[in-house]
Amino acid sequence: MTRPTEQRPLPVTLPPTTDELLSSWIGRHARFYDVTPLEMLRHCLPDSRSLRAADMNLTDDQIRHLTTVFSSDPNIVRRTTFVNVAPPARRLIAATPVQHCEKCASERGDPDIVMRSRLSGWRITCPVCGDPLRDLDDCPAPYPFKHHWNAALRGERLLDDEAERSVRTWASPAEIARLLLMRRRPDAVHPDTRLEDFRVLGVVIPELDNVVARMRILLPSPANPIFPLHLRPALLAGVAIVERSGPAMLEMLHARLIGENRTRFGRIAGPMIADHGIRRPAQLHLI
Repeated sequence: MTRPTEQRPLPVTLPPTTDELLSSWIGRHARFYDVTPLEMLRHCLPDSRSLRAADMNLTDDQIRHLTTVFSSDPNIVRRTTFVNVAPPARRLIAATPVQHCEKCASERGDPDIVMRSRLSGWRITCPVCGDPLRDLDDCPAPYPFKHHWNAALRGERLLDDEAERSVRTWASPAEIARLLLMRRRPDAVHPDTRLEDFRVLGVVIPELDNVVARMRILLPSPANPIFPLHLRPALLAGVAIVERSGPAMLEMLHARLIGENRTRFGRIAGPMIADHGIRRPAQLHLI
């Protein structure tokens, strides 16, 4: 039987920049060696299907191969991927960049470098410098939820702790975000709003319904809960408020749903409520 060729280090390797995505790192090596990114990927990982697959799912053997090829450290290689992201938070990873940090992009001076945070749908600030992220068109859209910014920052920390470090409090912040995007029974129907536009999040952030109606926004689904950047503070603030208020708020929100969504909400929220019990009525704690 023919033994597989032993991986060898590249003659010249380029260190990853802070928060750089693996596919971006591979792409920079491809440009340096004047080959396509796919050819460089296949040189590093012959069995990898795509750059996206390498960013999302790597085995320990594949990480060892990359460590050898790039003369790097396994922990450094792992941090360029989303391999360690907790399963509930994986819905919040975009397929392509949805935002960027203007300050970091300017300081790096290389427009082809892609940071992990550009795909992180739970972030509103840059994990490197702390500046607010910007939309890709660089046209700053108005934030209709600016007064919820502090709560949104707490929601960002909760989701980041779960996604990146598997740290959570009494419930999964990513699952709370999923629950908040389920359709609910409206109290009153705005003439410019369709019934499918009413989400549980509108109970926690009451002005959401009017913003959706005025801007004619189609909100994301629970299966793909990545909000546009200028609306994302509403979702993050909602996560923070529910987490701060405790399981009793989930019980209250459950009562606002009907039909299959009520059943689905109860199936997800039920274990969270049962594990901690209900001791008092839910209160809305503004942060």
